[in-house]
Amino acid sequence: MNPYVYVLSVNGVLLLFSVIFFFFPPKKINSLYGYRTYRSMKNQDVWQFSNQQFNTAFIKYATIGFVAALVLALIGSGKNTWQPMVIVLFSILATILKTEQRLNKHFDKEGTRKKSKK
Repeated sequence: MNPYVYVLSVNGVLLLFSVIFFFFPPKKINSLYGYRTYRSMKNQDVWQFSNQQFNTAFIKYATIGFVAALVLALIGSGKNTWQPMVIVLFSILATILKTEQRLNKHFDKEGTRKKSKK
């Protein structure tokens, strides 16, 4: 398979989903669309915050992953097999970890917003 087609079909689809999520975020808590974890579905405030954080990080890491996969396709002389998939996994993992870090910083376990220290 052509390495550019492979990158477009794997990393490009991830980037497409990140753009869709960024421009069309879920409005209400649902079980089909959005950043759905037990914690993110506690209440509407956590839901909106977690989806906003997830969508911002998702588009960032999906873009970085797409560019990295294209660079690997360019220098890899057509032998890309597992690298684009690993980049996709790292992009998703980095997005989830970043979102959970921000949730831990701004909300407690019950979904109540933490008071900021001034």
